[in-house]
Amino acid sequence: MSITVSGLSRRFDRSGPPAVEAASFEAPDGSITALLGPSGSGKTTVLRMIAGLERPDAGAIHIAGRDMTHVPVRHREVGFVFQGYALFQNMTVRENVAFGLTIRRLPRRAIDERVDELLELVQLADLGRRLPSQLSGGQQQRVAFARALAPRPRVLLLDEPFGALDSRVRAELRDWLRALHVRTPVTTLLVTHDQEEALEMAARVVLLHEGRVAQVGSPGELHDHPATPFVASFLGRPAIAHGPL
Repeated sequence: MSITVSGLSRRFDRSGPPAVEAASFEAPDGSITALLGPSGSGKTTVLRMIAGLERPDAGAIHIAGRDMTHVPVRHREVGFVFQGYALFQNMTVRENVAFGLTIRRLPRRAIDERVDELLELVQLADLGRRLPSQLSGGQQQRVAFARALAPRPRVLLLDEPFGALDSRVRAELRDWLRALHVRTPVTTLLVTHDQEEALEMAARVVLLHEGRVAQVGSPGELHDHPATPFVASFLGRPAIAHGPL
């Protein structure tokens, strides 16, 4: 279920610069693609337009070849994981994971089987009766992943999912997510400002700068062959000046 973005633009302040301008890229089927860039580069705005939470001013969004540009959120079949977990604090872990299935009015047995499967997958099978406040930050984020995966989405959208965690837990969850993706290879778009995270986890990186796509390629391509001085600088590569000495 690839994601194709063509000429996507969004402006919030008519007197200021656009948040996103003419962004085009493809997130290949079954892989992790990172949307990388500094704060204010337009990463989250692109993700929210793909999810249907923001309406683009121009451009098109296709998922699995189908035009989703103006399709309502509930019909896009996307899973969304936020930085701040966004769990329902008055619901147990099981109830949180089951939420998307419950509102679809699936049979109770089917819901229970799917929740059991996912809690096993995210290594929280023994914690289903706990409330989110009784879990660590890393455990809460794994619940958020399970809830997003429960309805079997076409694509998974991750908005700085490890940003609220300390460095040790971030590293652990990156390893966990890579292993999870091997078992459930859903097309995934990961927003991050952390170049190490993007280069480690993603098969493809879309680097954004001031709302525009600066370069698209594999981590190796961006690292070894930066297209612009900005790309080189952002990835920690020395910029090479050409001209007379």
